[in-house]
Amino acid sequence: DPLTRIIMLGTGDFALPTFLALLDAGEAVVALVTQPDRPQGRKQELIPSRIKRAALDRGVPVEQPEDVNDPPAVERLKTDRPDLLVTAAYGQILSAALLSVPTLGGINLHGSILPSYRGAAPVARAIADGLDETGVTVIKMSPKIDAGGMIAFARTPIGPDETAGEVEARLAAIGAPLIVGCVGRVAGGTAQILPQDRARITRAPKLRKEDAPIDWSKAARAVHDHVRALQPWPIASTAWTPADPSRPPVRLIVHRSAIDAGQGEPGVVVEAAGDRLVVAAGSGAVRLLSVQVPGRKALPAEEFLRGNPVRVGDRLGG
Repeated sequence: DPLTRIIMLGTGDFALPTFLALLDAGEAVVALVTQPDRPQGRKQELIPSRIKRAALDRGVPVEQPEDVNDPPAVERLKTDRPDLLVTAAYGQILSAALLSVPTLGGINLHGSILPSYRGAAPVARAIADGLDETGVTVIKMSPKIDAGGMIAFARTPIGPDETAGEVEARLAAIGAPLIVGCVGRVAGGTAQILPQDRARITRAPKLRKEDAPIDWSKAARAVHDHVRALQPWPIASTAWTPADPSRPPVRLIVHRSAIDAGQGEPGVVVEAAGDRLVVAAGSGAVRLLSVQVPGRKALPAEEFLRGNPVRVGDRLGG
């Protein structure tokens, strides 16, 4: 059998295990399409994504169109004569014109059990909603976001303290062999494709910096889920208003939390000694385990309290 000629489209770390699995399985990956390098960090240096560096290491040609659906970009990809597009965490919606280039269309790895959590942030939204299970789905691509028929899926539990970053890394590892298996079935014409149940669609819109503030009126569990969901980006935060009027409010970035038994008025500090920085929520309380002042590094609560005079009665939040 002639090899299936694949163009991989991916940018985020979620895509990397799939890309490497295709290469390790001996598939003919003729190009990687990834987003243009973006300026990052304080120096605003152009940093290539990990998947781009992996492609260069493995001798796979890299394309970085600003808009992959631009006619010149589509024409350029036609010259690779792809049989199949494989996408994961690419960051652009593919047009019908682009999806018609490969003879077998495209398949996509999505970080939820569809039709739940269609959209850009399925893992974070599932954690924020308190789910204890999620998974990945491989779908046949259509021009609508995450709307194509389902070819395969796999489930995994979400631990009560796991962050979005941790769950996403595991989903990426689970999804990679799933994609490799689907490539064989799609190429061989044996893939069974199930339509999504439109009545069960839920959305997972992209995270924004405006999603960061913690709502202390919510139950402790929901606050803790919010902190987990926003790690590694945009990271939960809250305003700290000291009870001492001579000290100005400060923004606190909250990296890690735990549910605690304390109680009190929502948003008020109920313990601040040793390694215990505990804040009352709408019901129950949340212990802050790792916190950061902007411009400084994140610290365990014990170290943070040594250098920052948080007092019982101080207020967090709006």
